[in-house]
Amino acid sequence: MHIHILGICGTFMGSLAVLAKELGHRVTGSDANVYPPMSTQLEAQGIELMQGYDPAHLDPAPDLVVVGNALSRGNPAVEHVLNKGLPYVSGPQWLADHVLQGRWVMAVAGTHGKTTTTSMLAWVLEHAGMSPGFLIGGVPQNFGISARLGGTPFFVVEADEYDSAFFDKRSKFVHYRPRTAILNNLEFDHADIFPDLPAIERQFHHLVRTIPGEGLIIHPTTEPALVRVLEMGCWTPVQTTGEGGQWQVRLLSEDGSRFEVQFDGKVQGTVEWTLTGQHNVANALATLAAARHVGVVPELGIAALSAFRNVKRRMEKVAEVKGVTIYDDFAHHPTAIATTLDGLRKRVGEAPVIAIIEPRSNSMKLGAHRDGLPESVAQADQVIWYAPPNLGWDLAATAAACPVPAVVCDSLEAIIERVKGQARPGTEVVIMSNGGFGGLHGKLAKALEG
Repeated sequence: MHIHILGICGTFMGSLAVLAKELGHRVTGSDANVYPPMSTQLEAQGIELMQGYDPAHLDPAPDLVVVGNALSRGNPAVEHVLNKGLPYVSGPQWLADHVLQGRWVMAVAGTHGKTTTTSMLAWVLEHAGMSPGFLIGGVPQNFGISARLGGTPFFVVEADEYDSAFFDKRSKFVHYRPRTAILNNLEFDHADIFPDLPAIERQFHHLVRTIPGEGLIIHPTTEPALVRVLEMGCWTPVQTTGEGGQWQVRLLSEDGSRFEVQFDGKVQGTVEWTLTGQHNVANALATLAAARHVGVVPELGIAALSAFRNVKRRMEKVAEVKGVTIYDDFAHHPTAIATTLDGLRKRVGEAPVIAIIEPRSNSMKLGAHRDGLPESVAQADQVIWYAPPNLGWDLAATAAACPVPAVVCDSLEAIIERVKGQARPGTEVVIMSNGGFGGLHGKLAKALEG
């Protein structure tokens, strides 16, 4: 059949397109912003992309329209679908009906680390010869593609708490019915759709209600919000990670690049990898616990993690120019910013670190995280905040409250000039945004070469 996807360049919808194509459907899609890495992946798959939401894209009418959650009533394409009575469905519902049915679903949920942990878990299963299917909200470098059907019953899915569509306000993950579930962490986020943390906790409990009694829930001991979720009722065995949990680590290097894994007090082996930061160590523990649930012994999982390459845009080194290293990172929440910078600081020691941050997510634009932002950058030597034109709060006040030198720039040119004036050989520059940031990474590298 011909499936047209509205909002196809979102990481979830783009992955869905890859699966639909692999199932043999003709897939087309439209989006307001067509940009990499999703656009390049889709073009490589032979999927036709259209810019904007012109109703003409839906003529002749496709057999089914999959509607992304970024689209709302009033969007010209949505109005056309409704007026013409075209068959439509949400992305998560389509995934549940056409891909996940009858499979052993392994879901990774949480405020932070979903994409990385999902990628790790898919890779550990692949390394063990289990050929899993997966859907990941990013492009894992071990696979080079964000989704595939796989050749066995196992399917690893990034389970997002964001809503499903304009007509279905349940979290996406409620559709997935996992047998193995990682609950990584839980903080307030998505201020555009959730009024407070308890509202998100309720959605997480809806997920918990769907996990079978013969399944497994994995969570860290250090997350009070997750403890509250499970106290609402839990019908599934639980394994815990971190301090006081069944799965623990002993750090062998401060930056988290080497650590010993213990399960039930017994040493299972040592992970040595290219990743840094306590958050990635925590992600690794949850991954090993989930993999063991489907029969991958920890020793094999540890060997796989040592060969794991992180997802694109997760502290991805994109350039090194005259001794200045530039990283691209997706962090868009104070906790993620803080843990990422902490991992980098522990790796590079005294080297100068410049953080360039675009407050671009809906929660950021609404100012939901602004109180946590000043402290989140403490491990940088200086910070450049980018003020997009539609920001509804005072970014200058945030910059003034930072414990390290911080400035606000309102153009990419101003950012580039500032970095050129400050960077010297040995400087580490981290660009943080959940969007394309106007191609700043490439422009900055070019300017530094000049």
